[in-house]
Amino acid sequence: MRFTPGVTTHGSHILSELTKIAPKAHGEQTAAMADAVQHDRLDRHRSRGWIVKRMLVTADVFGLTAAFVLTQYLSVGIGNGEAGVLGELVVFLAVLPAWVIAAKLYGLYDRDEDSADHSTADELVGVFNAISIGAWVLVAVALATGLVEVNLPKIFLFWVLAIAFVSTARATVRAICRRLAAYTQRTLIVGAGLVGQRVARQIRCHPEYGLELVGFVDTTESDHRGSVHAPVLGAPEDLPFLVEDMRVDRVIFAFSNESHEALLTAVRVCRDLPLRIDVVPRFFDAMGVGASVHHLGGMPLVGLGPAGLPRSSQVIKRAVDVAVSAVLLVILSPVLALIALAIKLDSPGPVHFNQLRVGTGGRPFRIHKFRTMVVGADELKAEVEHLNHYATNGGDTRMFKIQNDPRVTRVGRILRRYSLDELPQLFDVLRGTMSMVGPRPLIVDEDQHIADWGRRRLDLKPGITGPWQVSGRNEIPLTEMVTMDYLYVTNWSLMQDVVLMLRTMPAVIRARAVY
Repeated sequence: MRFTPGVTTHGSHILSELTKIAPKAHGEQTAAMADAVQHDRLDRHRSRGWIVKRMLVTADVFGLTAAFVLTQYLSVGIGNGEAGVLGELVVFLAVLPAWVIAAKLYGLYDRDEDSADHSTADELVGVFNAISIGAWVLVAVALATGLVEVNLPKIFLFWVLAIAFVSTARATVRAICRRLAAYTQRTLIVGAGLVGQRVARQIRCHPEYGLELVGFVDTTESDHRGSVHAPVLGAPEDLPFLVEDMRVDRVIFAFSNESHEALLTAVRVCRDLPLRIDVVPRFFDAMGVGASVHHLGGMPLVGLGPAGLPRSSQVIKRAVDVAVSAVLLVILSPVLALIALAIKLDSPGPVHFNQLRVGTGGRPFRIHKFRTMVVGADELKAEVEHLNHYATNGGDTRMFKIQNDPRVTRVGRILRRYSLDELPQLFDVLRGTMSMVGPRPLIVDEDQHIADWGRRRLDLKPGITGPWQVSGRNEIPLTEMVTMDYLYVTNWSLMQDVVLMLRTMPAVIRARAVY
């Protein structure tokens, strides 16, 4: 399917036709109508940003107020100072704008529109810093005015509650916003090749991003295996018409067969339009969250640090693994017992299932899960190979997953749907063969397809969760999964692990099907 700029029905067609046919006597009326079309475009562009910003401000004010009220309730025995609660309320209301300003300075109201996959987990450091600044301002105002007595235990309690309430309120309003039609951004991808298809696949796998794929912009159709079926609407020179006629809010440049000059012109033209622009960098496969942008004589450069993980970071990662897995095992012990009972009552066979996987440095280890299939499922694999999800549409058969696998038991289907079968891996983490966050643990047959730079994924222990688990799971082919793991290992940070753990539960809840 190709788009013909001459056949249009929306904004650009209206503007061009008004310019052609309107007589000079009606010039003012024509200009007014053209302005109306332009204002409509601006309103569409602002919808997502305006709604989210206002909702986040509301969430911050609500979270801080709730923390203040609960602090007062819990601090009755601590004492309220000479001025009492009324004085503290006056100081709190006076300082409240400072928190909003601090959040604005940390960019906590702008990133949802700029970054499609931004979440509350990504801004924990910013929320922590903004609330901490506000707490110190609260102390400074109290000392300067003398309206209230500074009570450090009470301020500490408020600080802890504020971080918890504000983060929860922000996550809640984001969930609400993502259900609104105005949150959706209609998106064009420039480039229908391998990279463009990868971007399109991420959009399709993650409806929570709020991106609606309109189509591709390129000179040729895609012929790659496993392609996302979406129309090629036109060439890069058609972008101004397409943006207007298709009511586009975001354009993603993901390489194209066009020349560098043609694409550069297209980018510059798009920057004059009220929409968001994303550019996939040329060496994106080697860049991760650790990449930084700096300048050399006005030319932006992307900096990449060394890929090795210092010994101190390994110690920190292991300490976090032990602490988190131990706490979760204690908390979830009743759940583990109930799951074991349900498996035993549902089908004959053992409760647990262990399988040989490839771990750190290529060393094999036994991974433990709750059994979700009938006994002897491995012997039946040859009979169901034709159902392999990855083999459909000429896909990559190096990985093996089946949707609605007939070997899965009734209880097993529920366990897989919510990834509860993975819980025994907490014991593997405690033993040290796995980590809470890390590369996906592959079976031996899958691991043999990985070579060269891809083996770097084995520099860290495989994880219960990781980039693959929160980025689409069964929709991601082997090559793309290896790249994700490589970027995770070579750009490791403790904050990245925290974010991935926090993103795991929403990803599990969103999962439409786990094979």
